[in-house]
Amino acid sequence: MLRLNTGTWLLIFLLVSPTIFNISVCERDSRSAVKKRRMSEKVRKMFYHAYENYMTYAFPHDELKPLTKTFTDSLSELGNLKLEHLPQEYNGSALTLIESLSSLLIMGNNTEFEKAVLWLSENLTFDVDARINLFECNIRVLGGLVSAHILATDSTNRSVQGIYKNQLLILAEDLGQRFLPAFDTPTGLPYAWINLKYGVMENETTETSTSGCGSLILEMGALSRLTGDPRFESAALRALRKLWSMRSSLNLLGTTLDVASGEWIEYSSGIGAGVDSFYEYLIKAHILFGRDEFWRMFQSAYLAVQKYFRHGPWYHEADMRTGKATYWQLTSLQAFWPGLQVLVGDIAAANSSHREFFYVWEKFGVLPERYLLDHQMLHPTEKYYPLRPELAESTFYLYQATKDPWYIEVGKSIVDSLNLYTKVEGGFASIKDVTTMQLEDHQHSFFLAETCKYLYLLFDDSFLVDRNYIFTTEGHPLPVVSAWHERLPETYIPSNWTSVKPEKKTKRASAMSLQVCPATTLNSGQNGQQVESACHIPDTRGNHRCLTDDDCGVESTTCRRRSCSMAGYCGLWLFI
Repeated sequence: MLRLNTGTWLLIFLLVSPTIFNISVCERDSRSAVKKRRMSEKVRKMFYHAYENYMTYAFPHDELKPLTKTFTDSLSELGNLKLEHLPQEYNGSALTLIESLSSLLIMGNNTEFEKAVLWLSENLTFDVDARINLFECNIRVLGGLVSAHILATDSTNRSVQGIYKNQLLILAEDLGQRFLPAFDTPTGLPYAWINLKYGVMENETTETSTSGCGSLILEMGALSRLTGDPRFESAALRALRKLWSMRSSLNLLGTTLDVASGEWIEYSSGIGAGVDSFYEYLIKAHILFGRDEFWRMFQSAYLAVQKYFRHGPWYHEADMRTGKATYWQLTSLQAFWPGLQVLVGDIAAANSSHREFFYVWEKFGVLPERYLLDHQMLHPTEKYYPLRPELAESTFYLYQATKDPWYIEVGKSIVDSLNLYTKVEGGFASIKDVTTMQLEDHQHSFFLAETCKYLYLLFDDSFLVDRNYIFTTEGHPLPVVSAWHERLPETYIPSNWTSVKPEKKTKRASAMSLQVCPATTLNSGQNGQQVESACHIPDTRGNHRCLTDDDCGVESTTCRRRSCSMAGYCGLWLFI
């Protein structure tokens, strides 16, 4: 028998290995595509199970009660923890249908979208005696209507042409006008509560949250751009500027405040409930409207968060005046933060926090509302999971930035958990206690607006091809268009967004919308300097040595996850 020495075997390996590697990569890509198609179909079925049960048992009321197959007119209850001043004659505003509009189009159901638009055009009215939470109604109803109007008038959408006469925009403008009396305060900060028919009620509470008065600029700004009426954007912008002026010397803001006096009520703050969307809307307003003022606010606020709230991969709460830690706790709403970090290109930090959130998800099967970090235990009373979307949202953003297949596995785990623990015959039910998986009779509208949408886009992002959208905090897409910019910035975001120059004019785009790894395919500026890749995560050690895969990063040129070899070096060893 012919004996081959080591050198010969090495030569044969080097000659054959490229073919083996190419076959392996092709097989890997094929398996990945099949898995994503299967998972996107699974999410589609989830959405329609929730949607069809709502339409059967709850429509035109606000939300579905899936266990009893009945309904709740919950628009007046959102944010109303004590259930005070509930209306007697209010019969719902088809809240879940409004929230489902953009999801229907993203999943390609133009027929159902058209039916929903026609029904809302003919039946929806806001002339109702109902006291509602301004923030919740803004992000859910106004945002849903404005987004759906933009999608309905998109030149690529043939479903409603000829029958759509801006009915959703007319409804949105009517709702926006009903919001305006809430801003009539000495500070310009809006009341948290307003009656849709009668305006601000006598003896209305003057307490509101940072999110409540600082997260209105996207929807109300878009409404002004679409209608030509500057009052909506002006009111939201005045409130935002006033709120920013109330920050501490550390660039931190509290959680609750008084709209009449402009004084803080709660000084402890974090990135969770009561504050979360304030940070989100600063950066997204900069992207959407191109105003440098928003970027300066966000940059200062973001650095303060990293300095005073961050502890490794976790974010605790701290006193806005001193920066000293107050509460060491994880809340489920914080899980949006890694997605926000993707928008600014802070991928390494986003990945680190996301993995911790997913660890808690795996520990309990879902993400509990509040988890005490200092005791590594559940909060004794807030053990529920109301079908929140934030972890799915961040998973979607991180996959778009890195194309790391690990995030597909995370999405699969989320989908499997939702189907295992929350799916019932009448829809999807919230979880009252994650330790027992006892269910609660409520299917929140954001389950269709966000949870299902982000999971679907994780597995099928065809809706985003050649388009740039900013998603509101309720998951409603708004297009990034130069016509909305006072001055088109050089780059929307320093590291994640790219500037592509064709022969005649500058075209702005993002790595997320182009579906590419920007470091190898895009050039910026006259000198052809390469743009920093949005997916790049450096290895932990400069010499690329490692003990585990966690010490390795993501390749900037391929957007592939590196792993630790048996010899202790980071590299692309997965297919060797």
